[in-house]
Amino acid sequence: MTVHQDSAVPATPHEDGRARTHAPYADALAKAAARNPLLLQTPGHGGNGDGISAGQADFFGENVLALDIPPLFDGIDLGVDTPKDEALELAAEAWGARRTWFLTNGSSQGNRMAALAIGTLGSGVVTQRSAHSSFIDGIVLAGINPRFVSPNVDEVNGIAHGVTPDSLRHAIRSHPETVTAVYLVTPSYFGAVADVAALAEVAHEAGAILIVDAAWGAHFGFHPDLPASPVTLGADVVIMSTHKLAGSFTQSALLHLGDTEFADRLEPALARAFMMTASTSENAHLMASIDIARRDLVNSQDAIAESLTNIRHARAQIEGSGHYRLLSADFLSSPDVVDIDPFRLPIDITATGFDGHTVRKRLAEDFGIFAEMATATTLVALIGLGKSPDISRLLDALEQLRLENAEADVLAEADAEVVGTIEQGAAPASADDAPVEIPPLPTAGDLVMLPRDAFFAESEVVSAAEAAGRISVSSLAAYPPGIPNVLPGEEITQETIDFLQAVAASPSGHVRGSVDPELANFRVVVPSHTHEN
Repeated sequence: MTVHQDSAVPATPHEDGRARTHAPYADALAKAAARNPLLLQTPGHGGNGDGISAGQADFFGENVLALDIPPLFDGIDLGVDTPKDEALELAAEAWGARRTWFLTNGSSQGNRMAALAIGTLGSGVVTQRSAHSSFIDGIVLAGINPRFVSPNVDEVNGIAHGVTPDSLRHAIRSHPETVTAVYLVTPSYFGAVADVAALAEVAHEAGAILIVDAAWGAHFGFHPDLPASPVTLGADVVIMSTHKLAGSFTQSALLHLGDTEFADRLEPALARAFMMTASTSENAHLMASIDIARRDLVNSQDAIAESLTNIRHARAQIEGSGHYRLLSADFLSSPDVVDIDPFRLPIDITATGFDGHTVRKRLAEDFGIFAEMATATTLVALIGLGKSPDISRLLDALEQLRLENAEADVLAEADAEVVGTIEQGAAPASADDAPVEIPPLPTAGDLVMLPRDAFFAESEVVSAAEAAGRISVSSLAAYPPGIPNVLPGEEITQETIDFLQAVAASPSGHVRGSVDPELANFRVVVPSHTHEN
């Protein structure tokens, strides 16, 4: 793999080596739990498995209960220069940030936090159209007036990559308001990495800050063969999900404030936004998990090197299979991509004869293999940092599915010859495995109202047949990957209705924000409340 950005490993903080050997917050939790305290406060389980908490202890283990220590606890996070403060400082140093916040509501919290913070700068924002739905939620909360920059899209495989500096510059100039912030996504859900340094330069030239949703890139910068962390490439705010590949628990994440010219103005706004989006009962397990993940990342070069060797072997196995290939081999030919994340494997599975959604469902049900996501043609597998799974198990399962489908085609042809009523080669292995035709990604409708105005407008529910041309109240996002296809305030198009209904009907598809699972109905603005933005 060719690395196109400077990916020097961040300098190890603290000469005494504590960053490599200690996780201050997690260590403090363990020390407090070891005292066997009598907890006459929340949480109600009291740190042990007595009484009604026996079921909790049997399921999770009593040590998990003992470590479930609430906030504002002496020796952990109460006062100044606490172990939690030290853990946050070490995280900022490890990723190269001016300041870092631990997030216990995932990168979704970071996206909403960022939107609220930039709302203090002005309402003119340019956001990548393939932004996560949680940032759109933040746009609604903050009353922001968004305009969009479209990523490069592989229409054949339904893959959205990143944006180029030129397309961003054009989007900024086209906004009717002064643009004060830009929100971009890199790496993509499929592992494509954008040119953050060049994009930051374009944003800053326009006087705008750059927010990078790097939810999939928490491991970047911790090995020379990985892309650089966007925190070190000029981004002003960076959101990362440490749980995605860096090993912490689900729902744990980070928000970094870059050490840029905008930091002084952004820091107090981010601090206020954090208080509005964080729980006042933040989960100690999640914060300790982030702290431990940071400690292990700064010690991870050998584990990452071993994992990268395994991934190169896995990639060679896939490419040499004769039936499957990695789409990421073509990513660098796209003008918006400067690198790839080797830990994400987007596999073309069309040779199986099944669509990707069916393949993902069958792998889970029949083989106990759980892939991250799928499109009609593609299955995305991810490998956790430092992990070395046996990819041959996945390839063997794909081959079984391919042979099963081929046999079904042969039987269907034979039946067609005998009965004369079945179209040759059309019968799937079973009715449940019938291919689902997913239309191409739809073009967004016009933004007619500010998202916040539409969200709070008088609304009504209409059938899908009546929804085309109406203004959406909801943010509707096909999962996976969770990119909104309709925003509050946008006109609903027939193209979008067809796409969302097809996703909802697919074996592993789901549409977040829908009125009903089948997308038979849509919530729209009552016409008298519609006005142009």
